[in-house]
Amino acid sequence: MRSFVALITSTLFISGLLLSFNGCESSRTQSSVNNVSLEDNKSVFLSDIQRVYSLENTNGYDIKTFHVMHPTAYTSEMCYTKTIDENKQIHNPCFACHTQNTSPNYIMDDVDLQEAYAFAEPALKNPYLNHFKDFSDAVSEISDIEMLQYIKKSNYFEENGSIILENKLLNLSAYWDLTGDGVWSGYIPDCYYNFDLEGFDIKPDMRLSGWRAFAYMPFLGTFWPTNGSTDDVLIRLDSAFMIFEAGGIIDKELYSVNLAIVEALIKREDVFISEIDERKYGVDLNKDGKLDITNIIKYEWAPRKGKQMSYVGYAKELLKTHKIHLAAGLFPEGTEFLHSVRYVQSDTNGSISLSPRMKELRYAKKSIWLTYANLQNKGLASIQEKDIDPDKLEIFRGNIESGIGNNMGWVYQGFIEDKYGDLRPQSYEETLSCMGCHSGLAITEDSIFSFSRKFDSEKSHAQAWYHWSAHSLKGVPENRYSDGTYELSNYLKQNNSGDEFRENDEVFKKFFLDNAEINSSAIAKLHNDVTELLFPSYERAMKLNKAYKALVQTQTFIDGRAGHISPFKNVHKEVQEKESTGLKKYIIP
Repeated sequence: MRSFVALITSTLFISGLLLSFNGCESSRTQSSVNNVSLEDNKSVFLSDIQRVYSLENTNGYDIKTFHVMHPTAYTSEMCYTKTIDENKQIHNPCFACHTQNTSPNYIMDDVDLQEAYAFAEPALKNPYLNHFKDFSDAVSEISDIEMLQYIKKSNYFEENGSIILENKLLNLSAYWDLTGDGVWSGYIPDCYYNFDLEGFDIKPDMRLSGWRAFAYMPFLGTFWPTNGSTDDVLIRLDSAFMIFEAGGIIDKELYSVNLAIVEALIKREDVFISEIDERKYGVDLNKDGKLDITNIIKYEWAPRKGKQMSYVGYAKELLKTHKIHLAAGLFPEGTEFLHSVRYVQSDTNGSISLSPRMKELRYAKKSIWLTYANLQNKGLASIQEKDIDPDKLEIFRGNIESGIGNNMGWVYQGFIEDKYGDLRPQSYEETLSCMGCHSGLAITEDSIFSFSRKFDSEKSHAQAWYHWSAHSLKGVPENRYSDGTYELSNYLKQNNSGDEFRENDEVFKKFFLDNAEINSSAIAKLHNDVTELLFPSYERAMKLNKAYKALVQTQTFIDGRAGHISPFKNVHKEVQEKESTGLKKYIIP
């Protein structure tokens, strides 16, 4: 196996200094391989004590370490799924992520991954040991009352409404301070999850934070509540998109227009907005040849044919001087996303909501503008490198404080629960696991999954600018591909299951008959209401909440963070080089 050193040393340059690490000594305490118990730690569930952070919070795992246990952590957990079952039936969850690229996404060989496990040699052995652990004992020790009390207690807000992580990062623990300067150099959470009727986050002083919630169709598989998590996503553009001139105050209408322009560019389609007067902004937004009243942002961008688009306000002036940029399929520099992953709060009546407690808080910021040509060159170089050395490890530079760059202009950073349920920064390796999905998939738009899946502004409540706390998924119909195929129904058909690991027995019993054929009556209901599939029963939600809490107790996220009770049955422990998935022809919906 390739030495870890080549991967690690390339990541350690911080303020011009090369940090060292202990390459021989394990940086964490190993948990039991076979099963996990909460017996010694049951009391942590209901504790309200404000703890002083120490290595005890992570069971001895030093989150500042650059020692990487699994150098191919950017290979997703789901990619080790067995696609051929014991009856020789083919299951293809792979098509959801691995598809035909469209420019400016130049991941050109992605669709081939539907047909083979084309891993680098160090990734052939499944590093996610948690897949094979039994959490049933730990789950049995947690009562429903304990679990409900746990998930209903926020680990994001103090009782006085201030943000816990903000307070901690501004008063930095030595255990989190990588450079020893007492200053956190990365993202400091600043969203108050206090949304107005247009989805804008309002700070305690009643000003806008810049964050705006949007409603979207959850991506196939993992992030469905029936598979264990709820989540939300917020977007924020650079401050230049919020103001008319340098030093100006935030103008909500102007900011809304710029967000709609970005939406049109990412989706490459017209976007419906509330009526505005184009004369106020000096831009013909509906492309009708005059400045007048409009409720449409017309998508019309083809520079070689003389068709251009523009932002409004101060961003328009910066665009003219090339200090910010505009292109179809790309977010402008400075764009940020905030993604909270949470437990499933459920009741016996089948109601589902986001828990106040977060499992993770994920952050992304576009720090560098890359042109189509830049991205195409990167795509071609990637193919050439794989041809020369298929076993070459990918390199992602960064650290616990500043985050990790995805080599495509974005920086990613995350916070995750510690042993006591408090949010703490992710280590380099824990964040490295984000890179596979956010740097190497053709399905994304500029490395982002969610925004291109925002609901249609004309047909949706509040133009789809709202948080799930204001309006749920109940009654939302399925998305359809251009040929009319239903998206979620097609996933069930291709995968013959409701998740990548084929562990969701509840979905299987509901949507498949005894002979494993699709249940047409259940599918018919799904067409009109996605929650028929996406929402779990109270019993399943509670079991998966407990399973993840048991995982949190071990702090072994680098060994896999897919919550489960019994060991996975449909996951490879090891694959052969370029082993076939059994699929004879890839699928492009």
